[in-house]
Amino acid sequence: MWALRNAFLPGGGVADVIVDGERITTIGPGVAERIAAAADGTGRLLLPAYIDGHVHLDKVLIRDELRDHDGTLAGAIEATHERKRRYTAEDVRARARSVIESSVQLGTTRLRSHVDVDTIGGLTPLEGVMAAAADCADIADVQTIAFPQEGLLRDPGAYGLMEAAIEAGADVVGGMPHWEADEAAQREHVHMCFDLAERFDRDLDMHVDETDDGGVRTLEMVADEALGRGYLGRVCAGHVCSLAAAPHDYAERVIDKCLRAGISIAANPVTNLVLQGRGDRGLVRRGTTRIGELRAAGVNVLFGQDCVKDGFYPFGRGSMLEVALISAHAAHLTTRSDLAFALRAVSDAPAKAWRLTDYGLEVGARADLQLLPVPSWEEALRLQPLPEKVWFKGRLVADSSVETRLHRSS
Repeated sequence: MWALRNAFLPGGGVADVIVDGERITTIGPGVAERIAAAADGTGRLLLPAYIDGHVHLDKVLIRDELRDHDGTLAGAIEATHERKRRYTAEDVRARARSVIESSVQLGTTRLRSHVDVDTIGGLTPLEGVMAAAADCADIADVQTIAFPQEGLLRDPGAYGLMEAAIEAGADVVGGMPHWEADEAAQREHVHMCFDLAERFDRDLDMHVDETDDGGVRTLEMVADEALGRGYLGRVCAGHVCSLAAAPHDYAERVIDKCLRAGISIAANPVTNLVLQGRGDRGLVRRGTTRIGELRAAGVNVLFGQDCVKDGFYPFGRGSMLEVALISAHAAHLTTRSDLAFALRAVSDAPAKAWRLTDYGLEVGARADLQLLPVPSWEEALRLQPLPEKVWFKGRLVADSSVETRLHRSS
């Protein structure tokens, strides 16, 4: 058992927190007085550890080995092919492990990773990421998504590899229907992914409509499939960039369907600000989905890191605090309510998408926590501090200290 005294809470106020084993047992003013060894949290902010709900651990840290390309999604996929052919399980394992470890040091203890499953790399990326997840099981939980980056109909043999990936232990079924050649193939892709999920009793987390083309409408296909099958609350759709370019009547209709189907939306502004709008001149689109409208409708919206120094995005370091800041810029999040939403988008919202029942800063929740050297979430977002301490399942797994001195002339 351990305790923390006088910590600021994200919603305001000050409280003590007591942790016994893996669980938070008590939260309230003065409750730690009976625990002599309680640590002092005065002046610091206590948050639940972040959740990265959308990342690609198999691709991280390969940017320096790739040829330059045009900066588009298609260009990045093509530039990654040659490197993917040279993947080894140990290569993927080492790179993924490095980013998991840096994510933990930056306050994230749960990650959900899409992993390419296709005829180029086979199951090697999955083997490497699963090995890294096992290596880091004492500091973080990592879920894997079998992700057909190259399509299912466009890449004959990929569906069989998807089946093998689920049998090998992949946690979630992925998809990318908009990458198929035509509307009929897109619908078949969606059917195939839902069939696979139902057969293996898996949730779905699909890349959907990551394009500037407002005429691409696979989000509605996914929503219709979820509603038709009664697969409610078990689907996450990532990116959905084309929704921003689509007519308002379509957007309103499909947002309502997503709400009724309990579909979570993983917006990834950090990457899509870089990838999308490449063909625009003058007024360049931001490339993000309709975050404001989705939020107003009550759809569960989360933010993901997505990429870390790969063919799609040359930046990133596994900092969900940085992701929240960049996303706040992209989505015009400035009021207190907006900034509270930005925190939920890297904590409660991905927890909901994962269907977690033991997450958060509340009694009975698993003690995945972090302590930051600022008095409020707003200041954390502004100043971007390192967490002083990070706990996973009640155990301290990372700490840091930074000392900066200003030398003035006498």
